[in-house]
Amino acid sequence: MFASVPQPLAYAEALLAQFARLSQATDGAALLGAFVRGLAELSGCELAQVYLLDATHTSLGMNAECLNGNLQPREADSLPADYNAEQLLQFALCQKRVICLSGLSGSLHETRFLPSQAKPWESLLCVPLVNRQDSVEGVLLCASYQHLDLQGFANSFSPLGSFFVGQLQLLQRLRRPSAEQPVLPVSTPSASGYGLIGNSAAMRQVYSLISKVLHSPYTVLLRGETGTGKELVARAIHDCGPRRSKGFIVQNCAALPENLLESELFGYRKGAFTGADRNRAGLFDVANGGTLLLDEVGDMPLSLQAKLLRVLQEGEIRPLGSNDTHKVDVRIVAATHRDLSALVSAGQFREDLYYRLAQFPIELPALREREEDILILARHFADRACSFLQRDEVSWSSATLDHLSSYAFPGNVRELKGLVERALLLCEGNELLVEHFSLRVDAVPRGSSLNLRERLDQVERSLMLDCLRKNDGNRTNAARELGLPRRTFLYRLGRLNISVGSADDQA
Repeated sequence: MFASVPQPLAYAEALLAQFARLSQATDGAALLGAFVRGLAELSGCELAQVYLLDATHTSLGMNAECLNGNLQPREADSLPADYNAEQLLQFALCQKRVICLSGLSGSLHETRFLPSQAKPWESLLCVPLVNRQDSVEGVLLCASYQHLDLQGFANSFSPLGSFFVGQLQLLQRLRRPSAEQPVLPVSTPSASGYGLIGNSAAMRQVYSLISKVLHSPYTVLLRGETGTGKELVARAIHDCGPRRSKGFIVQNCAALPENLLESELFGYRKGAFTGADRNRAGLFDVANGGTLLLDEVGDMPLSLQAKLLRVLQEGEIRPLGSNDTHKVDVRIVAATHRDLSALVSAGQFREDLYYRLAQFPIELPALREREEDILILARHFADRACSFLQRDEVSWSSATLDHLSSYAFPGNVRELKGLVERALLLCEGNELLVEHFSLRVDAVPRGSSLNLRERLDQVERSLMLDCLRKNDGNRTNAARELGLPRRTFLYRLGRLNISVGSADDQA
């Protein structure tokens, strides 16, 4: 560890003293100050900085800086609120790799995060800060005006940084709010922090799960009914994560036949088949460094599932007509409204691929499970539509809001958006009324004179229609999901006058 540093014995003693100093810090501010001052002293650099991710792991901020021996920060208005656009910092953060550069002033690297000085910065060292779970929490940085070889400090700064992270987390757990002791702000997932709309408990759970997986390379499986916003969540994971500077590609696996889907995903070489008159890159290559959303992955043919498993396990693809494989770096997000575990049981989906895709599942709630978000979403869609149509904003009658709140929305958020946009086209004034919304209200109206049997029939009919729609009209799968024998299920369909066609009409 000390072979590449000058005066190894003296350096080892100074490093041990830094560990002792950090262990004696009694609050977060003192710990940060001691850490950056120690980095500057150990490396002999004029600048030392610490950048930490917030609680949601979506924003990277500078928490401490020691410049020319002073801990005083630069003016707040001269500092960006978020350093996610800085490529050097993001590379160290997301790749979990040390960066050591010399001759910085003559390079093409962007160093806007370094303070402006009369002398140009020449040497730079960035080391990721890793916690006990081997997850990255931030980056430490040292920079100098001199041409220094800082690589030798990386091996000792890494454990020192991990010790600092552990101490900071310990102090935060032990911290108690008081008038004398300032409390460091702790970020929580924002209801709109990922560009998503909703304040319900179900959506806050979704935001929390997004924050857990945002800065990891793990495969994400988005599950939920049609219209719940799976593509929006996938885009949020991409746009708020470290791959946002690269492409976000979407492919619906149910939209193309097997042969076309294979060539679309993996590409092909000239002469691979009739009409292949040139080489063509597939979507895995196009999305290299970025994110590929495989929508409706449950409809992917079995033969292609084996090739997808190879990509997930080995990170390599082989285009059609080629004998060679090559590596790709793609974040896979899969989405489906189908029950993949049931497909596995039916032999329609590979079990090994299912467990690989379900590495980190996120269940998106149906709109009926987040009732408090309905009016928020409705107003949001109305404001957007008014802006698009270049018309004045509209108001909502109380009866209209009650009407929307009592509707089950089998088509979820997508249906709500379409209903609001249609209502605005029908509205000739400045107020949206009940008659502007053509809702298929299955629920029993208030004040209804229906008896108990009739009300139960309406509830049962609505439930069976939803289950048929969810299973694409497959009565066997719908019966299994409801826990009914197929014969009983068919009997109830007939008694309630439900046909597969009526289920499709309501999808």
